[in-house]
Amino acid sequence: MAKTRAAVVNIFASYNNTIIHITDLTGAETLALTSGGQMVRADRLEGSPTAAMLAAKRAAEAAKDKGITELFVKIRAPGGHNGAHYPGPGAQPAIRALTRAGLRIRNIEDVTPIPHGGCRKKGGRRGRRP
Repeated sequence: MAKTRAAVVNIFASYNNTIIHITDLTGAETLALTSGGQMVRADRLEGSPTAAMLAAKRAAEAAKDKGITELFVKIRAPGGHNGAHYPGPGAQPAIRALTRAGLRIRNIEDVTPIPHGGCRKKGGRRGRRP
């Protein structure tokens, strides 16, 4: 395997979990994969900023062991028709932890899927009512 200097970090941040996936520039080879659920015992804490920080720190260590020094960050929220269009509470702490681990961030991009047309939203004719 050739020494790689740059990599892509895909951060999926929902309100229930934060998943950090570091790949090479093509996206074909996984260098590190961690989630907030691996860091905490309680299910309700999986999406917390603390769990995201710990997951990012572990992913950064694995990437640095493989010679990575620079990162291109792609942040994704659930999105689509029924998902949240904004990243969960773990997105920013994850980026901060990657920076503190000594990795240089070159670019941050939002890749949340945005619906255009497509299926009908859930909720019925009069929407969701309390």
